[in-house]
Amino acid sequence: MADEKNDMAIERSGSDDNMTDLKSLDSDALKLAEMGYQQDLKRNFSVWSVLGIGFSLTNSWWGISAALVTGINSGGPVLIIYGLILMCLISICVGISLSELASAFPNAGGQYFWANELAPRKYANFASYLTGWVAWAGSIFTSASVALGTASAAVGCYQLAHPDFVILPWHLVVAYQVINVFAFFFNCYGRILPTVATVALYTSLISFFVTLIVVPARAPTHQDAVFVFANFVNNTGWASNGIAFIVGLINTNYAFACLDCATHMAEEVHRPEKMIPIAIMGTVAIGFVTAWFYSVSMFFSMQSLEDLFSTLTGVPILQLYYQALSNTAGAIFLETMIIATGVGCLIASHTWQSRLCWSFARDRGVPFAGFLSHVHPKLDVPVQAHFVSCVIVGALGCLYLGSYTAFNSMVTACIVLLYISYAIPVTCLLIRGRDNIAHGPFWMGPIGLVSNCVLLVWTLFTFIMYSFPAVQPVLPNSKSSTQDHPRTLAEDPDMNYVSAVYGVVAFIIAVDWFARGRKHYRGQTARHEEATFLREHEVVR
Repeated sequence: MADEKNDMAIERSGSDDNMTDLKSLDSDALKLAEMGYQQDLKRNFSVWSVLGIGFSLTNSWWGISAALVTGINSGGPVLIIYGLILMCLISICVGISLSELASAFPNAGGQYFWANELAPRKYANFASYLTGWVAWAGSIFTSASVALGTASAAVGCYQLAHPDFVILPWHLVVAYQVINVFAFFFNCYGRILPTVATVALYTSLISFFVTLIVVPARAPTHQDAVFVFANFVNNTGWASNGIAFIVGLINTNYAFACLDCATHMAEEVHRPEKMIPIAIMGTVAIGFVTAWFYSVSMFFSMQSLEDLFSTLTGVPILQLYYQALSNTAGAIFLETMIIATGVGCLIASHTWQSRLCWSFARDRGVPFAGFLSHVHPKLDVPVQAHFVSCVIVGALGCLYLGSYTAFNSMVTACIVLLYISYAIPVTCLLIRGRDNIAHGPFWMGPIGLVSNCVLLVWTLFTFIMYSFPAVQPVLPNSKSSTQDHPRTLAEDPDMNYVSAVYGVVAFIIAVDWFARGRKHYRGQTARHEEATFLREHEVVR
Protein backbone atom coordinates (compact mmCIF):
# COMPACT_ATOMS: atom_id res chain seq x y z
CA MET A 1 0.00 0.00 0.00
CA ALA A 2 2.84 2.36 0.83
CA ASP A 3 4.48 1.57 -2.50
CA GLU A 4 1.25 2.42 -4.30
CA LYS A 5 1.16 5.80 -2.58
CA ASN A 6 4.76 6.41 -3.52
CA ASP A 7 4.05 5.51 -7.12
CA MET A 8 1.08 7.87 -7.12
CA ALA A 9 3.24 10.65 -5.71
CA ILE A 10 5.83 10.14 -8.43
CA GLU A 11 3.12 10.04 -11.09
CA ARG A 12 1.51 13.25 -9.81
CA SER A 13 4.82 14.98 -9.52
CA GLY A 14 5.42 14.83 -13.25
CA SER A 15 8.12 13.48 -15.51
CA ASP A 16 11.80 13.15 -14.69
CA ASP A 17 12.44 16.39 -16.58
CA ASN A 18 10.41 18.25 -13.96
CA MET A 19 12.16 16.69 -10.97
CA THR A 20 14.64 18.88 -9.12
CA ASP A 21 17.22 17.92 -6.54
CA LEU A 22 16.17 19.46 -3.20
CA LYS A 23 19.80 20.27 -2.45
CA SER A 24 19.84 22.69 -5.38
CA LEU A 25 16.96 24.79 -4.04
CA ASP A 26 17.35 28.02 -2.11
CA SER A 27 15.78 28.35 1.33
CA ASP A 28 12.54 29.90 0.04
CA ALA A 29 12.01 27.24 -2.60
CA LEU A 30 12.91 24.53 -0.11
CA LYS A 31 10.24 25.72 2.33
CA LEU A 32 7.76 25.72 -0.52
CA ALA A 33 8.80 22.18 -1.47
CA GLU A 34 8.19 21.07 2.10
CA MET A 35 4.62 22.32 1.72
CA GLY A 36 4.21 20.12 -1.37
CA TYR A 37 4.68 22.70 -4.13
CA GLN A 38 7.30 23.52 -6.71
CA GLN A 39 8.74 26.97 -7.41
CA ASP A 40 6.78 27.79 -10.60
CA LEU A 41 7.11 31.57 -10.49
CA LYS A 42 10.29 33.59 -10.28
CA ARG A 43 10.85 35.67 -7.16
CA ASN A 44 11.11 39.03 -8.94
CA PHE A 45 9.29 41.15 -6.38
CA SER A 46 10.90 43.25 -3.66
CA VAL A 47 9.08 44.23 -0.49
CA TRP A 48 8.43 47.64 -2.06
CA SER A 49 6.82 46.17 -5.18
CA VAL A 50 4.73 43.76 -3.07
CA LEU A 51 3.62 46.75 -1.01
CA GLY A 52 2.85 48.43 -4.33
CA ILE A 53 0.58 45.54 -5.31
CA GLY A 54 -1.08 45.48 -1.89
CA PHE A 55 -1.64 49.20 -1.56
CA SER A 56 -2.55 49.68 -5.23
CA LEU A 57 -5.40 47.23 -4.71
CA THR A 58 -6.60 48.43 -1.30
CA ASN A 59 -5.90 52.08 -2.24
CA SER A 60 -7.93 53.48 0.63
CA TRP A 61 -8.17 57.10 -0.52
CA TRP A 62 -9.27 55.95 -4.00
CA GLY A 63 -11.82 53.64 -2.39
CA ILE A 64 -13.31 56.58 -0.50
CA SER A 65 -13.60 58.54 -3.74
CA ALA A 66 -15.14 55.67 -5.68
CA ALA A 67 -17.66 54.69 -2.99
CA LEU A 68 -18.50 58.20 -1.76
CA VAL A 69 -22.01 57.79 -3.18
CA THR A 70 -22.87 55.51 -0.25
CA GLY A 71 -21.27 57.52 2.52
CA ILE A 72 -22.72 60.92 1.80
CA ASN A 73 -26.27 59.58 2.04
CA SER A 74 -25.70 57.44 5.12
CA GLY A 75 -23.95 59.72 7.54
CA GLY A 76 -22.26 62.41 5.47
CA PRO A 77 -18.90 63.72 6.73
CA VAL A 78 -19.30 62.12 10.17
CA LEU A 79 -19.54 58.65 8.66
CA ILE A 80 -16.41 59.08 6.55
CA ILE A 81 -14.23 60.81 9.15
CA TYR A 82 -15.04 58.55 12.09
CA GLY A 83 -15.83 55.49 10.01
CA LEU A 84 -12.27 55.54 8.70
CA ILE A 85 -10.89 55.56 12.24
CA LEU A 86 -13.13 52.63 13.19
CA MET A 87 -12.21 50.68 10.06
CA CYS A 88 -8.52 51.37 10.56
CA LEU A 89 -8.65 49.81 14.04
CA ILE A 90 -10.53 46.79 12.71
CA SER A 91 -8.18 46.50 9.72
CA ILE A 92 -5.18 46.50 12.04
CA CYS A 93 -6.70 43.43 13.70
CA VAL A 94 -7.40 41.86 10.31
CA GLY A 95 -3.88 42.69 9.16
CA ILE A 96 -2.32 41.17 12.28
CA SER A 97 -4.37 38.00 11.84
CA LEU A 98 -3.38 37.64 8.18
CA SER A 99 0.25 38.57 8.84
CA GLU A 100 0.66 35.95 11.54
CA LEU A 101 -0.62 33.21 9.26
CA ALA A 102 1.31 34.48 6.24
CA SER A 103 4.48 34.49 8.32
CA ALA A 104 3.88 30.97 9.61
CA PHE A 105 2.68 29.54 6.28
CA PRO A 106 4.04 31.67 3.37
CA ASN A 107 2.18 30.25 0.38
CA ALA A 108 0.48 31.80 -2.64
CA GLY A 109 -2.71 29.97 -1.73
CA GLY A 110 -3.08 32.25 1.26
CA GLN A 111 -6.19 31.64 3.30
CA TYR A 112 -7.28 28.44 1.56
CA PHE A 113 -3.85 26.89 2.22
CA TRP A 114 -3.93 27.98 5.87
CA ALA A 115 -7.36 26.42 6.31
CA ASN A 116 -6.03 23.19 4.82
CA GLU A 117 -3.12 23.12 7.26
CA LEU A 118 -5.01 24.15 10.39
CA ALA A 119 -8.40 22.45 10.15
CA PRO A 120 -8.97 19.03 11.72
CA ARG A 121 -8.07 16.36 9.18
CA LYS A 122 -11.69 15.21 8.85
CA TYR A 123 -12.82 18.67 7.75
CA ALA A 124 -9.60 20.04 6.24
CA ASN A 125 -10.39 19.41 2.60
CA PHE A 126 -13.84 20.98 2.64
CA ALA A 127 -12.74 23.91 4.83
CA SER A 128 -9.89 24.61 2.43
CA TYR A 129 -12.06 24.11 -0.64
CA LEU A 130 -14.77 26.42 0.69
CA THR A 131 -12.22 29.08 1.62
CA GLY A 132 -10.59 28.97 -1.81
CA TRP A 133 -13.86 29.39 -3.68
CA VAL A 134 -15.11 32.18 -1.40
CA ALA A 135 -11.79 34.03 -1.71
CA TRP A 136 -11.70 33.72 -5.49
CA ALA A 137 -15.34 34.86 -5.77
CA GLY A 138 -14.50 37.85 -3.56
CA SER A 139 -11.55 38.75 -5.78
CA ILE A 140 -13.69 38.55 -8.93
CA PHE A 141 -16.37 40.79 -7.42
CA THR A 142 -13.67 43.22 -6.27
CA SER A 143 -12.28 43.51 -9.80
CA ALA A 144 -15.80 44.12 -11.09
CA SER A 145 -16.38 46.89 -8.55
CA VAL A 146 -13.03 48.54 -9.32
CA ALA A 147 -13.70 48.40 -13.06
CA LEU A 148 -17.12 49.99 -12.59
CA GLY A 149 -15.77 52.70 -10.30
CA THR A 150 -13.09 53.61 -12.82
CA ALA A 151 -15.56 53.45 -15.72
CA SER A 152 -18.01 55.70 -13.84
CA ALA A 153 -15.23 58.24 -13.32
CA ALA A 154 -14.35 58.22 -17.03
CA VAL A 155 -17.96 58.58 -18.22
CA GLY A 156 -18.60 61.21 -15.54
CA CYS A 157 -15.74 63.31 -16.91
CA TYR A 158 -17.31 63.20 -20.36
CA GLN A 159 -20.67 64.24 -18.94
CA LEU A 160 -19.12 67.17 -17.08
CA ALA A 161 -17.51 68.37 -20.31
CA HIS A 162 -20.79 67.84 -22.23
CA PRO A 163 -23.64 68.94 -19.91
CA ASP A 164 -26.34 67.81 -22.36
CA PHE A 165 -25.01 64.26 -22.37
CA VAL A 166 -27.20 61.79 -20.47
CA ILE A 167 -25.39 58.81 -18.99
CA LEU A 168 -27.07 55.52 -19.87
CA PRO A 169 -26.19 52.08 -18.50
CA TRP A 170 -24.63 50.90 -21.75
CA HIS A 171 -22.17 53.81 -21.67
CA LEU A 172 -20.82 52.56 -18.37
CA VAL A 173 -20.73 48.96 -19.57
CA VAL A 174 -18.68 49.88 -22.64
CA ALA A 175 -16.24 51.91 -20.53
CA TYR A 176 -16.12 49.03 -18.03
CA GLN A 177 -15.16 46.51 -20.72
CA VAL A 178 -12.53 48.79 -22.26
CA ILE A 179 -10.86 49.38 -18.90
CA ASN A 180 -10.99 45.68 -18.01
CA VAL A 181 -9.32 44.70 -21.30
CA PHE A 182 -6.75 47.48 -21.00
CA ALA A 183 -5.74 46.38 -17.51
CA PHE A 184 -5.59 42.75 -18.64
CA PHE A 185 -2.45 43.21 -20.75
CA PHE A 186 -0.34 44.53 -17.87
CA ASN A 187 -0.49 41.11 -16.20
CA CYS A 188 0.62 39.18 -19.25
CA TYR A 189 4.36 39.53 -18.72
CA GLY A 190 5.82 38.64 -15.35
CA ARG A 191 9.09 40.52 -15.64
CA ILE A 192 7.42 43.94 -15.79
CA LEU A 193 4.92 43.32 -12.98
CA PRO A 194 7.18 44.55 -10.14
CA THR A 195 7.82 47.76 -12.07
CA VAL A 196 4.12 48.18 -12.85
CA ALA A 197 3.30 47.68 -9.16
CA THR A 198 5.84 50.29 -8.09
CA VAL A 199 4.61 52.77 -10.72
CA ALA A 200 1.03 52.20 -9.58
CA LEU A 201 2.05 52.93 -5.99
CA TYR A 202 3.77 56.18 -6.97
CA THR A 203 0.84 57.14 -9.22
CA SER A 204 -1.56 56.75 -6.32
CA LEU A 205 0.61 58.72 -3.89
CA ILE A 206 1.34 61.53 -6.38
CA SER A 207 -2.36 61.78 -7.26
CA PHE A 208 -3.17 61.94 -3.56
CA PHE A 209 -0.72 64.74 -2.81
CA VAL A 210 -1.70 66.79 -5.87
CA THR A 211 -5.40 66.56 -4.99
CA LEU A 212 -4.74 67.21 -1.30
CA ILE A 213 -2.97 70.47 -2.15
CA VAL A 214 -4.89 71.76 -5.16
CA VAL A 215 -8.49 71.33 -4.03
CA PRO A 216 -8.25 73.22 -0.68
CA ALA A 217 -6.00 75.86 -2.24
CA ARG A 218 -8.45 76.61 -5.06
CA ALA A 219 -11.71 76.31 -3.12
CA PRO A 220 -13.40 79.76 -2.93
CA THR A 221 -14.68 79.14 0.60
CA HIS A 222 -14.18 76.48 3.23
CA GLN A 223 -16.52 74.69 5.58
CA ASP A 224 -16.10 75.08 9.32
CA ALA A 225 -14.97 72.31 11.66
CA VAL A 226 -18.55 71.62 12.78
CA PHE A 227 -19.55 70.66 9.22
CA VAL A 228 -16.57 68.34 8.79
CA PHE A 229 -16.48 66.68 12.20
CA ALA A 230 -20.06 66.93 13.48
CA ASN A 231 -22.41 67.05 10.47
CA PHE A 232 -24.44 63.84 10.31
CA VAL A 233 -26.61 63.37 7.23
CA ASN A 234 -29.34 60.73 7.07
CA ASN A 235 -31.01 60.58 3.67
CA THR A 236 -31.62 56.84 3.89
CA GLY A 237 -35.14 56.81 5.27
CA TRP A 238 -33.99 54.74 8.24
CA ALA A 239 -35.50 56.18 11.44
CA SER A 240 -32.42 55.16 13.37
CA ASN A 241 -29.25 57.14 12.70
CA GLY A 242 -27.33 54.16 14.05
CA ILE A 243 -28.65 51.86 11.32
CA ALA A 244 -27.97 54.56 8.72
CA PHE A 245 -24.39 54.82 9.97
CA ILE A 246 -23.92 51.04 9.87
CA VAL A 247 -25.19 50.56 6.31
CA GLY A 248 -22.99 53.48 5.26
CA LEU A 249 -19.92 51.81 6.73
CA ILE A 250 -19.71 49.82 3.50
CA ASN A 251 -18.04 52.94 2.09
CA THR A 252 -15.20 53.09 4.60
CA ASN A 253 -14.98 49.30 4.79
CA TYR A 254 -14.45 49.19 1.02
CA ALA A 255 -11.47 51.49 1.53
CA PHE A 256 -9.72 48.76 3.54
CA ALA A 257 -10.82 45.70 1.58
CA CYS A 258 -8.55 43.02 0.05
CA LEU A 259 -5.80 43.04 2.67
CA ASP A 260 -4.94 39.45 1.74
CA CYS A 261 -3.60 40.55 -1.66
CA ALA A 262 0.06 40.52 -0.61
CA THR A 263 -0.22 37.00 0.82
CA HIS A 264 -0.78 35.62 -2.67
CA MET A 265 2.57 37.03 -3.79
CA ALA A 266 4.41 34.85 -1.25
CA GLU A 267 6.01 32.75 -3.98
CA GLU A 268 7.28 35.78 -5.90
CA VAL A 269 9.26 37.54 -3.17
CA HIS A 270 12.28 36.43 -1.15
CA ARG A 271 11.83 35.86 2.60
CA PRO A 272 8.04 36.04 2.36
CA GLU A 273 7.64 35.17 6.03
CA LYS A 274 9.02 38.66 6.79
CA MET A 275 8.15 40.65 3.67
CA ILE A 276 4.44 39.79 3.44
CA PRO A 277 3.57 41.05 6.97
CA ILE A 278 5.46 44.29 6.21
CA ALA A 279 3.40 44.74 3.04
CA ILE A 280 0.09 44.00 4.80
CA MET A 281 0.62 46.28 7.79
CA GLY A 282 2.18 48.94 5.55
CA THR A 283 -0.95 48.88 3.39
CA VAL A 284 -3.14 49.56 6.44
CA ALA A 285 -0.90 52.37 7.69
CA ILE A 286 -0.55 54.16 4.34
CA GLY A 287 -4.22 53.55 3.61
CA PHE A 288 -5.46 55.21 6.77
CA VAL A 289 -3.14 58.24 6.54
CA THR A 290 -4.01 58.93 2.91
CA ALA A 291 -7.75 58.25 3.22
CA TRP A 292 -8.30 60.24 6.42
CA PHE A 293 -6.40 63.35 5.42
CA TYR A 294 -7.91 63.19 1.93
CA SER A 295 -11.43 63.02 3.37
CA VAL A 296 -10.86 65.88 5.81
CA SER A 297 -9.39 68.02 3.05
CA MET A 298 -12.26 67.32 0.64
CA PHE A 299 -14.98 68.03 3.19
CA PHE A 300 -13.39 71.33 4.20
CA SER A 301 -13.32 72.26 0.51
CA MET A 302 -16.90 71.22 -0.24
CA GLN A 303 -19.22 74.04 -1.31
CA SER A 304 -22.62 72.30 -1.42
CA LEU A 305 -23.42 68.85 -0.09
CA GLU A 306 -26.81 68.90 -1.85
CA ASP A 307 -25.16 69.30 -5.26
CA LEU A 308 -23.25 66.09 -4.68
CA PHE A 309 -26.56 64.25 -4.22
CA SER A 310 -28.01 65.58 -7.46
CA THR A 311 -24.98 65.55 -9.75
CA LEU A 312 -25.73 64.23 -13.25
CA THR A 313 -22.17 62.96 -13.57
CA GLY A 314 -22.99 60.18 -11.11
CA VAL A 315 -19.58 60.82 -9.51
CA PRO A 316 -19.83 62.90 -6.31
CA ILE A 317 -16.09 63.46 -5.98
CA LEU A 318 -15.94 64.89 -9.51
CA GLN A 319 -18.71 67.33 -8.60
CA LEU A 320 -16.75 68.26 -5.46
CA TYR A 321 -13.67 68.99 -7.59
CA TYR A 322 -15.77 71.13 -9.89
CA GLN A 323 -17.22 73.06 -6.95
CA ALA A 324 -13.79 73.77 -5.53
CA LEU A 325 -12.01 74.68 -8.77
CA SER A 326 -14.95 76.27 -10.65
CA ASN A 327 -13.18 74.98 -13.72
CA THR A 328 -14.25 72.05 -15.86
CA ALA A 329 -10.79 71.28 -17.23
CA GLY A 330 -9.23 71.38 -13.77
CA ALA A 331 -11.87 69.08 -12.30
CA ILE A 332 -11.44 66.63 -15.18
CA PHE A 333 -7.66 66.69 -14.74
CA LEU A 334 -7.95 65.77 -11.07
CA GLU A 335 -10.49 63.07 -11.88
CA THR A 336 -8.14 61.74 -14.57
CA MET A 337 -5.58 61.18 -11.84
CA ILE A 338 -8.23 59.20 -9.97
CA ILE A 339 -8.84 57.20 -13.16
CA ALA A 340 -5.11 56.48 -13.50
CA THR A 341 -5.06 55.35 -9.87
CA GLY A 342 -8.13 53.20 -10.53
CA VAL A 343 -6.45 51.51 -13.48
CA GLY A 344 -3.48 50.71 -11.24
CA CYS A 345 -5.92 49.33 -8.69
CA LEU A 346 -7.54 47.11 -11.32
CA ILE A 347 -4.15 45.85 -12.54
CA ALA A 348 -3.32 44.86 -8.95
CA SER A 349 -6.73 43.22 -8.61
CA HIS A 350 -6.09 41.20 -11.77
CA THR A 351 -2.75 40.08 -10.34
CA TRP A 352 -4.45 39.07 -7.11
CA GLN A 353 -7.36 37.16 -8.67
CA SER A 354 -5.10 35.33 -11.13
CA ARG A 355 -2.77 34.17 -8.35
CA LEU A 356 -5.74 32.97 -6.33
CA CYS A 357 -7.16 31.05 -9.29
CA TRP A 358 -3.78 29.59 -10.28
CA SER A 359 -2.75 28.50 -6.78
CA PHE A 360 -6.19 27.00 -6.11
CA ALA A 361 -6.04 25.15 -9.44
CA ARG A 362 -2.72 23.56 -8.41
CA ASP A 363 -4.70 21.66 -5.81
CA ARG A 364 -7.52 20.94 -8.27
CA GLY A 365 -9.91 23.28 -6.46
CA VAL A 366 -11.58 24.51 -9.65
CA PRO A 367 -12.78 22.80 -12.85
CA PHE A 368 -10.21 22.52 -15.66
CA ALA A 369 -7.47 22.64 -13.04
CA GLY A 370 -4.79 21.32 -15.40
CA PHE A 371 -5.44 24.21 -17.76
CA LEU A 372 -5.71 26.91 -15.08
CA SER A 373 -2.66 25.79 -13.08
CA HIS A 374 -0.28 26.24 -16.01
CA VAL A 375 2.42 28.93 -15.81
CA HIS A 376 3.67 30.18 -19.15
CA PRO A 377 7.41 29.36 -19.25
CA LYS A 378 8.41 32.51 -21.12
CA LEU A 379 5.92 35.04 -19.78
CA ASP A 380 6.32 33.76 -16.19
CA VAL A 381 2.67 34.33 -15.35
CA PRO A 382 -0.37 32.03 -15.05
CA VAL A 383 -1.84 33.33 -18.31
CA GLN A 384 -4.77 30.92 -18.46
CA ALA A 385 -5.90 31.67 -14.91
CA HIS A 386 -5.52 35.38 -15.61
CA PHE A 387 -7.49 35.19 -18.86
CA VAL A 388 -10.37 33.16 -17.43
CA SER A 389 -10.64 35.41 -14.37
CA CYS A 390 -10.80 38.53 -16.53
CA VAL A 391 -13.41 36.96 -18.82
CA ILE A 392 -15.60 36.32 -15.78
CA VAL A 393 -15.12 39.93 -14.66
CA GLY A 394 -16.14 41.07 -18.14
CA ALA A 395 -19.25 38.89 -18.06
CA LEU A 396 -20.27 40.29 -14.67
CA GLY A 397 -20.08 43.78 -16.14
CA CYS A 398 -22.89 42.92 -18.52
CA LEU A 399 -25.20 42.44 -15.52
CA TYR A 400 -25.20 46.21 -15.13
CA LEU A 401 -27.42 46.42 -18.20
CA GLY A 402 -30.03 44.25 -16.53
CA SER A 403 -29.91 45.42 -12.93
CA TYR A 404 -27.88 48.24 -11.45
CA THR A 405 -29.08 47.12 -8.04
CA ALA A 406 -27.90 43.53 -8.43
CA PHE A 407 -24.50 44.65 -9.70
CA ASN A 408 -24.01 47.00 -6.74
CA SER A 409 -24.77 44.13 -4.40
CA MET A 410 -21.54 42.53 -5.60
CA VAL A 411 -19.60 45.42 -4.05
CA THR A 412 -20.98 44.43 -0.67
CA ALA A 413 -20.40 40.75 -1.45
CA CYS A 414 -16.72 41.31 -2.22
CA ILE A 415 -16.21 42.77 1.27
CA VAL A 416 -18.08 40.11 3.22
CA LEU A 417 -16.89 37.11 1.20
CA LEU A 418 -13.29 38.09 1.78
CA TYR A 419 -13.92 38.41 5.52
CA ILE A 420 -15.44 34.93 5.49
CA SER A 421 -12.35 33.61 3.71
CA TYR A 422 -10.22 35.12 6.51
CA ALA A 423 -12.50 33.89 9.28
CA ILE A 424 -12.35 30.21 8.29
CA PRO A 425 -8.59 29.71 8.77
CA VAL A 426 -8.58 31.94 11.87
CA THR A 427 -11.35 29.82 13.38
CA CYS A 428 -9.32 26.71 12.57
CA LEU A 429 -6.29 28.31 14.22
CA LEU A 430 -8.19 29.02 17.44
CA ILE A 431 -9.65 25.51 17.53
CA ARG A 432 -6.23 23.98 17.02
CA GLY A 433 -4.57 26.34 19.48
CA ARG A 434 -2.41 29.33 18.63
CA ASP A 435 0.60 27.81 20.39
CA ASN A 436 0.23 24.45 18.67
CA ILE A 437 1.73 25.63 15.38
CA ALA A 438 5.23 26.72 14.40
CA HIS A 439 5.20 30.51 14.65
CA GLY A 440 6.72 32.71 11.96
CA PRO A 441 8.87 35.81 12.58
CA PHE A 442 5.69 37.90 12.83
CA TRP A 443 3.79 36.71 15.88
CA MET A 444 1.91 39.02 18.24
CA GLY A 445 1.00 36.66 21.09
CA PRO A 446 -1.99 37.95 23.15
CA ILE A 447 -2.46 40.86 20.76
CA GLY A 448 -2.83 38.35 17.95
CA LEU A 449 -5.50 36.49 19.92
CA VAL A 450 -7.49 39.68 20.45
CA SER A 451 -7.09 40.48 16.75
CA ASN A 452 -8.41 37.04 15.80
CA CYS A 453 -11.49 37.55 17.96
CA VAL A 454 -12.14 41.02 16.53
CA LEU A 455 -11.90 39.60 13.01
CA LEU A 456 -14.44 36.87 13.75
CA VAL A 457 -16.90 39.23 15.45
CA TRP A 458 -16.61 41.77 12.64
CA THR A 459 -17.15 39.09 9.99
CA LEU A 460 -20.40 38.04 11.64
CA PHE A 461 -21.43 41.68 12.06
CA THR A 462 -20.88 42.53 8.39
CA PHE A 463 -22.56 39.34 7.18
CA ILE A 464 -25.74 40.39 8.98
CA MET A 465 -25.73 44.19 8.87
CA TYR A 466 -24.44 44.68 5.33
CA SER A 467 -27.41 42.64 4.11
CA PHE A 468 -29.75 45.45 5.17
CA PRO A 469 -31.15 47.65 2.39
CA ALA A 470 -29.38 50.99 2.02
CA VAL A 471 -32.60 53.01 2.22
CA GLN A 472 -36.19 52.80 3.41
CA PRO A 473 -38.85 52.22 2.21
CA VAL A 474 -37.64 49.37 0.03
CA LEU A 475 -38.87 49.24 -3.56
CA PRO A 476 -38.19 46.21 -5.77
CA ASN A 477 -37.01 48.19 -8.79
CA SER A 478 -35.31 51.50 -9.33
CA LYS A 479 -35.79 53.86 -12.22
CA SER A 480 -33.36 53.36 -15.03
CA SER A 481 -31.59 56.32 -16.50
CA THR A 482 -33.14 57.50 -19.76
CA GLN A 483 -32.52 60.32 -22.18
CA ASP A 484 -35.47 62.24 -20.76
CA HIS A 485 -34.91 61.30 -17.15
CA PRO A 486 -31.25 60.93 -16.12
CA ARG A 487 -30.79 59.11 -12.83
CA THR A 488 -29.33 60.98 -9.87
CA LEU A 489 -27.96 59.69 -6.58
CA ALA A 490 -31.30 60.36 -4.92
CA GLU A 491 -32.87 57.77 -7.24
CA ASP A 492 -30.29 55.04 -6.67
CA PRO A 493 -31.76 51.59 -6.05
CA ASP A 494 -32.86 50.63 -2.57
CA MET A 495 -32.97 46.83 -2.68
CA ASN A 496 -29.97 44.89 -1.41
CA TYR A 497 -29.57 41.62 -3.26
CA VAL A 498 -26.34 40.62 -1.53
CA SER A 499 -28.11 37.64 0.07
CA ALA A 500 -28.95 36.41 -3.43
CA VAL A 501 -25.29 36.80 -4.39
CA TYR A 502 -24.32 34.65 -1.41
CA GLY A 503 -26.87 32.09 -2.52
CA VAL A 504 -25.51 31.90 -6.06
CA VAL A 505 -21.93 31.52 -4.78
CA ALA A 506 -23.01 28.82 -2.32
CA PHE A 507 -24.89 26.96 -5.06
CA ILE A 508 -21.87 26.95 -7.39
CA ILE A 509 -19.59 25.73 -4.59
CA ALA A 510 -22.00 22.96 -3.58
CA VAL A 511 -22.50 21.71 -7.14
CA ASP A 512 -18.78 21.63 -7.90
CA TRP A 513 -17.93 20.00 -4.56
CA PHE A 514 -20.34 17.09 -4.98
CA ALA A 515 -19.77 16.73 -8.72
CA ARG A 516 -15.98 16.94 -8.71
CA GLY A 517 -14.25 18.56 -5.75
CA ARG A 518 -14.72 15.94 -3.02
CA LYS A 519 -13.08 13.28 -5.20
CA HIS A 520 -10.34 15.24 -6.94
CA TYR A 521 -9.34 18.05 -4.57
CA ARG A 522 -5.72 17.70 -3.47
CA GLY A 523 -6.15 18.24 0.22
CA GLN A 524 -4.11 18.03 3.37
CA THR A 525 -3.49 14.27 3.49
CA ALA A 526 -2.50 13.80 -0.15
CA ARG A 527 -0.27 16.87 -0.16
CA HIS A 528 1.51 15.86 3.05
CA GLU A 529 2.11 12.36 1.74
CA GLU A 530 3.54 13.68 -1.51
CA ALA A 531 5.72 16.23 0.25
CA THR A 532 7.07 13.57 2.63
CA PHE A 533 7.84 11.10 -0.14
CA LEU A 534 9.54 13.69 -2.33
CA ARG A 535 11.56 15.01 0.61
CA GLU A 536 12.74 11.53 1.48
CA HIS A 537 13.87 11.00 -2.10
CA GLU A 538 15.30 14.55 -2.27
CA VAL A 539 13.28 15.52 -5.31
CA VAL A 540 10.53 18.01 -5.90
CA ARG A 541 8.44 18.93 -8.86
